[in-house]
Amino acid sequence: MKHNNIINLSYTGLMAALCYVGYAVFPAINASGTKVHIGNAFVVLGALLLGGVHGGLAGAIGLSTADILLGYAASAPRTFICKLVIGIIAGLIAHKISHISDEHPKNYVLKWSSISAIVSLAFNCIFEPVLKYICFTLLTPNTEKAASAIKALLAVTTYSTIINAVINSVLAIILYNALRPVLFKAGFFPQVLKNS
Repeated sequence: MKHNNIINLSYTGLMAALCYVGYAVFPAINASGTKVHIGNAFVVLGALLLGGVHGGLAGAIGLSTADILLGYAASAPRTFICKLVIGIIAGLIAHKISHISDEHPKNYVLKWSSISAIVSLAFNCIFEPVLKYICFTLLTPNTEKAASAIKALLAVTTYSTIINAVINSVLAIILYNALRPVLFKAGFFPQVLKNS
């Protein structure tokens, strides 16, 4: 058990670094107040590989660190919460509902990894603007930013929000389904802990 914890902690650190790189290093496109980046793909990938808690924490740590180091420290707490929730939802579907870490046919794994990625990132399209609205109306009142958050919530169908969710979903699905057999064969597939 201690050995598995060390391996999962190592994988969590690696996924946090990949989340950071997916946001901070790869070029992000800023469109209508939404940043289109690939950091969320690594949050979902982490949840698919490690379970919701470890994957969500990897995303929360990696992307919050990116916010802080890139000059967006005020949004780091929201980022932490959003990425943790993405990971928990993806992990819940992938490991508690469908148990994709067990032996299954490729179609089954592809189907459930796809559902997990799509649902978690679609949820984020609604959750993130709601959280922004709550922050800017209750915690740090700012009428202009609160109005912007409501506008983003009402315009969930804007091209940038959908593009971001689609790109990250597709990337996470491809990466997981490509890495899974290789990690299994090499004996490096992480063991999802019961509480993840």
